[in-house]
Amino acid sequence: MKRLNQKRIYISSPHMSGNEISFIHEAFETNWIAPLGPHVTAFEQELASYTGAAAVSCVSSGTAALHLALILAGVERGDEVLCSSFTFAASANPIIYQGATPVFIDSEASTWNIDPELLEKAIQDRWARGKKPKALIVVHLYGMPAQLDRIVDICNHYNITLIEDAAEALGSKYKGKQVGTFGRMGILSFNGNKIITTSSGGALLANDPELCKKATFLATQARDNFPYYHHTHIGYNYRMSNILAGIGRGQLRVIDQRVEARRKIFFSYKKFFAAFPGVTLLEESDSSYFSNHWLTTIVMDPSKTSVTPDDLRLALEKENIESRPLWKPMHLQPIYKDCPAYVNGVSEHLFAHGLCLPSSSSLTDEDFERVTHCIQQVFQKG
Repeated sequence: MKRLNQKRIYISSPHMSGNEISFIHEAFETNWIAPLGPHVTAFEQELASYTGAAAVSCVSSGTAALHLALILAGVERGDEVLCSSFTFAASANPIIYQGATPVFIDSEASTWNIDPELLEKAIQDRWARGKKPKALIVVHLYGMPAQLDRIVDICNHYNITLIEDAAEALGSKYKGKQVGTFGRMGILSFNGNKIITTSSGGALLANDPELCKKATFLATQARDNFPYYHHTHIGYNYRMSNILAGIGRGQLRVIDQRVEARRKIFFSYKKFFAAFPGVTLLEESDSSYFSNHWLTTIVMDPSKTSVTPDDLRLALEKENIESRPLWKPMHLQPIYKDCPAYVNGVSEHLFAHGLCLPSSSSLTDEDFERVTHCIQQVFQKG
């Protein structure tokens, strides 16, 4: 029976700083409640400064940002878009919104992100079949940067627009540069479980300010510059509200502390699991990578331990502690079963043997002790 008398420990909870409320009050006092306003503009400028992007457009969700990125990349009905298979469905769904076909690419073992060698083989095979993929969506999974040097080279060589899904990776860097800024466009999410949140919301990053200008135009119902409502393009109700942008401004002021806290939690888990053979964590393979460790994730080797991820998940849930399997690959999802996929077994192995652990930046020492004590008991029984 679940121990409801103890507080729920979540995988990734919102963590307010206290700074947010002053920006919300300002929005109310000035009556800027609409999905426009000075906080939106300021948040975009502050995000550009933090990430190093040339420009930013704040929108209603990371999914909306990804949809706009595909539109700006010229993706249309009948096109193909390459996409990481080991990810959340929101990385792939906007491809369908455009009437295009996702082509899923499996992971490599070091970062769990898209395998560059498999990616190039897939592109060559699509070309041989008379298909030339229009864009690539590469995901920086759980905050871990992908192998960007190789991926950027491949996209440049084959003239494929690179879009980075950095929804889980704000604050992560590759060779000292923020992820989300390597491709033509990148996207962020500020959903309630992300490293900073605006409750809901997202952003499009671009290396060309004109792209963000176009994104903002499309996100505000594509209203042309006339004194009356005049439309020459199909638009969307995707703009972020001034109130949510105010929350984001307060959150962004503590982003470095949030990254530091998540990384500290990761290293605490790493020290704890050192005593358990057969358990490995997703970590940086060398100094080129800097992960925000949005979530701490483990993989369990069935040849070295009789304990399974589901044993841990069920035991934690009984103690009112949330955990979650790793993402089910897109090429295994019923909705995408007929899409082309280039697989090597890596993501399927990770899905079968992995687990996400509580990683909130607000996780206390007492919370961590509860989590690890429960895990330790499962291993002792196993």
